Amino acid sequence: MNFKELLGKQMLFFDGATGTQLQARGLQPGELPESWNFIHPEIVEAVHRGYLDVGSNIVKSNTFGANPIKLKGTGLDCKESIEAAVAIAKKACGGRENKFVALNLGPTGKLLAPYGDLPFEEAVASYSEMVRYGAAAGADLILIETMSDTYEIKAAVLAAKENCDLPVCVTMTFDEDGKLLTGATVEAAAVMCEGLGVDAIGFNCGLGPVQVGKLLPQMLAAASLPVIINPNAGLPVQRDGKTCFDVGPEEYAELMYELAQQGPSIIGGCCGTTPQHIAAMIAKCRQLPPGGCRDCRLTAVSSYGRALHLGEGPVIIGERINPTGKKRLKEALANNDLDYVCRLGLEQINSGAHILDVNVGSPGIDEPAMIAKAVPALQAITDTPLQIDTSNYDAMEKALRLYNGKPMLNSVNGKEDSLRHVLPLAKKYGAVLVALCLDDSGIPNTAAGRIAVADKIIARAAEYGIESRNIVVDPLALTISTGAENAAIACEVIRAMKARGINTVMGVSNISFGLPGREAVNSAFFTLALAAGLSCGIINPQSKPMLDAFYGYRALSGYDEGCKEYVQRYADAPKAAATAVSEMGLYDAIVKGLQGEARKAAAAALTQEAPLEVINKYMIPALDFVGNGFEKKTMFLPQLLMSADAAKAAFEVIRDAVGVDETQGETVIIATVHGDIHDIGKNIVKVLLENYGYRVLDLGKDVPVNTIVEAAQTSGAKVVGLSALMTTTVGAMEETIAELRKVSDCKVVVGGAVLTEEYAASIGAEHYAPNAVSAVNYVNSVFGK
Repeated sequence: MNFKELLGKQMLFFDGATGTQLQARGLQPGELPESWNFIHPEIVEAVHRGYLDVGSNIVKSNTFGANPIKLKGTGLDCKESIEAAVAIAKKACGGRENKFVALNLGPTGKLLAPYGDLPFEEAVASYSEMVRYGAAAGADLILIETMSDTYEIKAAVLAAKENCDLPVCVTMTFDEDGKLLTGATVEAAAVMCEGLGVDAIGFNCGLGPVQVGKLLPQMLAAASLPVIINPNAGLPVQRDGKTCFDVGPEEYAELMYELAQQGPSIIGGCCGTTPQHIAAMIAKCRQLPPGGCRDCRLTAVSSYGRALHLGEGPVIIGERINPTGKKRLKEALANNDLDYVCRLGLEQINSGAHILDVNVGSPGIDEPAMIAKAVPALQAITDTPLQIDTSNYDAMEKALRLYNGKPMLNSVNGKEDSLRHVLPLAKKYGAVLVALCLDDSGIPNTAAGRIAVADKIIARAAEYGIESRNIVVDPLALTISTGAENAAIACEVIRAMKARGINTVMGVSNISFGLPGREAVNSAFFTLALAAGLSCGIINPQSKPMLDAFYGYRALSGYDEGCKEYVQRYADAPKAAATAVSEMGLYDAIVKGLQGEARKAAAAALTQEAPLEVINKYMIPALDFVGNGFEKKTMFLPQLLMSADAAKAAFEVIRDAVGVDETQGETVIIATVHGDIHDIGKNIVKVLLENYGYRVLDLGKDVPVNTIVEAAQTSGAKVVGLSALMTTTVGAMEETIAELRKVSDCKVVVGGAVLTEEYAASIGAEHYAPNAVSAVNYVNSVFGK
């Protein structure tokens, strides 16, 4: 049987660690594990055999770092590395039954734009190379592992789906609070992955079985897919100059047995696990049934950071990013003024929108190009899910492809042309699809007619593998000025769909078209529709009558338990919704991450206040606010980086206006240690330090010990920051610190996924920074800021 036939039918077992096993056999700090596919293939094969012989079904190819982006400048070739690794793994399997080779795709080590400098399509292209070579070499499945960013996951999944027909599995590295590096919750990541059509999802690396056990229920509840658990053998510790993991084979087996009973379908191990760990685990868990696929009826959309359920209480979709009848928005789109688009979004969110509708179609606008800018721009400054609203198929695919998460897609209808174009896109990119109750005959004038159109769309969608839970029906309210029955027809369709467990959405204001005093009719109809069971109302969230109807209905219907939302809105914190886009001050522009606004606000502030006063009064407090939010986990990495970019834009205005000398700040050295090519964390620290006025000497990645030591001596830097992501390179970090101690009294701050506070102290570092803000706070303390 092949892997997919066995998945969910019997408990399957991954292998354990590769890197630490190769280290135990002589892999040196800084040496690329992939190089051993050529210089020590017999050792790589022996590692695979060690796991296969104790019962593992799946071995991971030694290609974790064989991405073309990572291999650039190393002397290794992607194609040759992958072909050699897959051949070695296949040889180890030796034709044995139910033994499979997983093509292992690790992260690129770079952040994707707009937060980093790696364009999305470049990431897709890089992973595509790996997939093509691995599939041709005979891999049985694709494993995308150790992922900490949903956007990079999406790039890798699309590469896999577009370049082979092998099963695709994704495992992610969460922190103990259940968040990815870029802020995604377990549920948000699971919702996106299931939408993209992966075959199994789960956890690997970063955490041990105990910590993963706290997150596993969230994963099982969020998706219907088979779940994978590949934890580390506990958390890393430093002993005798080496990275160690303290959970032994028997304890690991006991812990994994407890987790295996909760419903995963594949279990194995990551850093620190050995054939002995895997053997003990298999002996303990072999007879357990797999969890397989679960019946998950959730209808959910997601952004990069969070998921939103539909049908568990009505939600508001903000309608204002739509140029129809909006002269100012048309001008903004014509002028590529994306800050204006973002401000419209932020205002609606502040007023209560749960989802933002995004429509940029306007005469004279290249809609595919514009939506490709607007969607990333909005996602850069908010984690609110988006509804992509377009009838242009090219624009539709552009937006779906670039969207980071699982969006709503507005829309498909019963016309053959629409069905033929939209349904494949919705399936490929995993959107929740809005189905309009119209077909080639127009909008039926009866509820039964509209329900029939909805049934047709749902049936056709099922042919593409789109479940009815991922379809939201729009009954299409027609104005009562042409027929008093139109309100009742729309509500009847909503009730019929609700009875069948299908969610609904509707543009509410259509009901009053052609009438004066429209808000009175709109708000009354909104209340009727909500009572009929409307799941999503597309409204202006800055309309007080509409929000009064929404919150009043939630209080009356019991969705607002104890009327807490109502009291908070109308008694505890009364505030009028903004009715126009206003100019934004520098502090708010930085907090919101709006670069254009920050530039304008900085220029305006300089006409009234001295440069240093502008920096200390607005810029530093804004960065402190965002930094504190990041540490308290009320704000996440994308918001942190966009705020930093906004501050940088403001500082450039100040520098250009008054000639600030950037070379006068205190010097801080940062580097990724020798052998390590991951620099995401280092680059984030650099951006933040520069915004606090430091002169950052960035030595790059894979930096030799002597280079760092010489830079410290030459520059006289009081602080050196070192980064390492891999267990195989923390030895180089320890060596670097030891050499620095011989020539400098500088303070050393360290960070990286494999480190802990205790570990950092044991190798001589003054400070362990679990995140970039912690690193900056420490540097500030050293310089007395």
